[in-house]
Amino acid sequence: MTQAPDSTSTDAQPDEAADGYERPSKTQRKKEMHALQALGQQLVDLSRDQLAQVDLPQELREAIDFAHRVTSHEGRRRHMQYIGKLMRQVDADEVRAAIGRATGESRAAVALMHLAERWRDRLLADDEALTAFMSERPGADVQWLRAAIRAARREHAAGQPPKHARVLYRWLHDQLAPHTSGDDAHEG
Repeated sequence: MTQAPDSTSTDAQPDEAADGYERPSKTQRKKEMHALQALGQQLVDLSRDQLAQVDLPQELREAIDFAHRVTSHEGRRRHMQYIGKLMRQVDADEVRAAIGRATGESRAAVALMHLAERWRDRLLADDEALTAFMSERPGADVQWLRAAIRAARREHAAGQPPKHARVLYRWLHDQLAPHTSGDDAHEG
């Protein structure tokens, strides 16, 4: 019975450089490139206003604009690979954070949205909620708020679409946002 040759040779492994440092494997490099392409696709999927909020190199921004005009499947696939290549020039974590801020998917934005929804529901369900809200936000326009609550309740009772409830939500969202000071946020 013959033994297999000894696998402890002194030849360098394929994923090790001559200086002894490990390089990422080909599989790992492909995963990273696919992740950058997916991130590039997220950028392409943003609206123009959202994309304007993300700081990107000019060449990448132009490639994203061009991607909206590519219609053929194969051309789009190759262009997305090109965008993935350009994505190597940017900090992917910063881009992800900027996309989150631009799309409102950050935790703070989601928490603010839920808080505004809870206040709207409380204000529509209970008259005591108005007192509680005014104690937290003494500078809020109580006269406008009462009128908005009455209008939203009337439309709900009549089975109409929630136009006034949406206006009330947007006003509450503006009032509860950390950047607002509470002055005339209900206009619009």
